[in-house]
Amino acid sequence: MAIPPPPGPQQPEGQYPPPGSPPGTPGLPPPGIPGIPGTQPGAYPFQQTPYPGPYQPWGQGYSPYNRPAPVNGFAISALVLGILCFLPAVGLVLGIVALAQIKRRGERGKGMAVGGMVMSSIGIVLLAVMVATGGARDFWDGFRDAANDSGGGGATFSLKKGECFDAPGGALEGMAYDVDKVSCEGRHDAEVFADFKMRGGGYPGDSAITDAADTKCYALQDTYAMDAWAVPGNVDVYYFTPTRQSWRLGDREITCMFGNTDEKGSLTGSLRKDETTLGADQLAYLRAARIINRAMGSAPDADYVEDDLPGHKKWATRMSDALTSQAAVLRGHAFDPAVRRRVDVLVKDIDLSRKEWVKAADASDADTFYTHYEKGMKLIDPKKTVTTRKALGLAVTPPSSDGNDGGQDSGGGDTGIEV
Repeated sequence: MAIPPPPGPQQPEGQYPPPGSPPGTPGLPPPGIPGIPGTQPGAYPFQQTPYPGPYQPWGQGYSPYNRPAPVNGFAISALVLGILCFLPAVGLVLGIVALAQIKRRGERGKGMAVGGMVMSSIGIVLLAVMVATGGARDFWDGFRDAANDSGGGGATFSLKKGECFDAPGGALEGMAYDVDKVSCEGRHDAEVFADFKMRGGGYPGDSAITDAADTKCYALQDTYAMDAWAVPGNVDVYYFTPTRQSWRLGDREITCMFGNTDEKGSLTGSLRKDETTLGADQLAYLRAARIINRAMGSAPDADYVEDDLPGHKKWATRMSDALTSQAAVLRGHAFDPAVRRRVDVLVKDIDLSRKEWVKAADASDADTFYTHYEKGMKLIDPKKTVTTRKALGLAVTPPSSDGNDGGQDSGGGDTGIEV
């Protein structure tokens, strides 16, 4: 909207205004006043010159519109920092600077500056109290845990050993941002059996984390599900790992879990078989069996002995040593008398098998190796342990070996023979 220009300066003396101007207008002859000689009717003798009012002419710089003084910017910043309790010391300094500038420049915002200083002062006091009492650490830990639990950026969330949960959509692959913890007694998508933390430092990369999770989780599964015969064949190992984003927040935890290999399938009941659920005789038997099963799982990658005879001979040595240790554990435990007789039969077969593995380790060719290998495997056939397992109250149906040669109490799995 345009503002019209102010009137110009007064007319010069003796110049008459336009026709039709009212009486008394500067430049017109003075009208007379009735009863006073020399005047005309309707005249006012005191208006021969312009009225010298208190206002200066516009032409001398007076503005007809009063422009308010600006608000000090430091005052606004001090108020914002004081309200947010963010960098309270900075808010206090800005408030002091704002007051000095307001006084010097005549600007507005004194109330905002004072308010920001007050709230910033309160923030400084609260911060000092938090540092003194450890509240600052608690606050950060809570923030970090919340960030991890929410999965912001793919962070892993807090799940404990023995807990079961349902995953969104039932999928245990891809990125997960949240899970629903449920009872292990009913149907569920997964059961956590172990967790461990990686070393600190920079983010090692997706492949390195996956390799660590794959190696460690498969190695830890038999510490939780010690009786592999009780693990269904459609169950495999899955894991949650840190992402690049959650790693920056301090997340180093890898969570290992059991899940159904069928994406539409689920688990029912807990797979936990360890010291929290088993008896002393059951634990002793399964710990002894785990020794030989881990040795069985260390077989060479070569499918045929001819392709790696030295590697198979070293494996045979590991098997003979494991059988020696297994027999020692079984002999050393005081089993219930009803179980003891069956265990003694197993120990005799273990001793005979060990001798065959020693000969296989000394084999000069593949044929000789095969001869002693086959004899040794027959002596520790899983079917020989069914009666002992039944007496111990353990699962009695041998799991499929998935094409691998079976060992005593063998079970299928990606890591070889498992109990």
